[in-house]
Amino acid sequence: MAAHLVDADLIVAAVLGCHSVAALHGGRFGEVATYLPGRRVPGVRHDGGRVAVHVVGRYPASVTDIAGQVRDAVAAVLPGPVVDVTVEDYLDPHPPSHKE
Repeated sequence: MAAHLVDADLIVAAVLGCHSVAALHGGRFGEVATYLPGRRVPGVRHDGGRVAVHVVGRYPASVTDIAGQVRDAVAAVLPGPVVDVTVEDYLDPHPPSHKE
């Protein structure tokens, strides 16, 4: 198995450990993913030289703060590749109440 496929799980764990990241995001059409035997890892694509990470941020963190945290987290588990971070959405800190 190619090393970059194994790295996907390490990247996911590191990124989800970031305080400003609520979740990974597969992109508008679910196109951002790593395909592993029998499963798909949405939100991370690693081709060896670059890592693309798409996330849902936690408000009130800025895009710059989120990207910095994600880059640092990925570099800690996988030094070397360029990390491209896309903040696809933000988690609403005050979701609407569904009272009837």
